[in-house]
Amino acid sequence: MEENHEVRHRKREVPIWERPLLTIYEAADYTGIGTHRLRQLAEETHGSLTLWVGSRRMFKRKKLEEYLDNSTTI
Repeated sequence: MEENHEVRHRKREVPIWERPLLTIYEAADYTGIGTHRLRQLAEETHGSLTLWVGSRRMFKRKKLEEYLDNSTTI
């Protein structure tokens, strides 16, 4: 019975490149852009790159990738 209990409470690790939402720190690690600049980007794009989950700002990974693909400077 204890084995079953451990399996149910095991945290699943989803690779960062498969996550739909990224924290500011995950987005920084993923893109190589600093957290300060990512916060500025979130403000400059009027929230099109982010989603609020409670009081936490999360970056939409695909939207962030598209934005970076279409940008010449950041």
